[in-house]
Amino acid sequence: MKIKDIEAILKATSLENLLETIKQFEHDERTGVQKLITQYQKKYKQHETIKNEWAMRMAFDEVFDGHEVLVGVDEVGRGPLAGPVVASAVVLPSGVELLGLKDSKKLNHAQKEELFKQIKAHALAIGVGVVDAERIDEINILQATFEAMREALSQIGIDYKTILVDGNKEIPGVSVEQHAIIGGDNKSASIAAASVIAKVTRDRMMEEYATIYPGYDWESNKGYGSQKHYEGIYQKGITPLHRKSFLKNEGI
Repeated sequence: MKIKDIEAILKATSLENLLETIKQFEHDERTGVQKLITQYQKKYKQHETIKNEWAMRMAFDEVFDGHEVLVGVDEVGRGPLAGPVVASAVVLPSGVELLGLKDSKKLNHAQKEELFKQIKAHALAIGVGVVDAERIDEINILQATFEAMREALSQIGIDYKTILVDGNKEIPGVSVEQHAIIGGDNKSASIAAASVIAKVTRDRMMEEYATIYPGYDWESNKGYGSQKHYEGIYQKGITPLHRKSFLKNEGI
């Protein structure tokens, strides 16, 4: 068999069956074949690592759910100079497999968009809370974050029993059992799902706002204090979407 034919077979094989297919060619001593085997063995190991990481995140949630409904909560947008803070609450079904899902900050744009679709397709319930810049200025960013989280939870139409929330603070004004998990978006499957939903939702909002208020580079910086964002502020002034309380120390 020609090397290019072996490569075509390996390329067409699903990751689940890849190891068995590799074994068929292990005794072929041609350098080109051995290179292919090394390449696809590495690919298989990477897949297994991702599967194991997901299994660990699901197992983390199972410690808390007690076979009851568990909801993961996370937020994005506490630090930007402009735009809302967005929170999400997500309930995942038992046994769901969302390989590669983790803290949204560790995912590239394409990965986030693909996982966003998968979460939307498989989640039992999703809630999203949005609190705008004016409200952030009124009650401060911490309280605005809690408000967004409560709004997200209010949209969960399932009688959940436990909340896992990313960070070191539980959500005030919520009566069900809660656990604040530091680094939860990289430990818990449900928090990771909430992280991606919140991140993609807010990113899309900021990209749309960038067309309404051009010149601040929001399509790239998403409202954070990048050099181009500051240049836009100095040249064009602030917008209704800017958090004035965040700009006081900047002399703006």
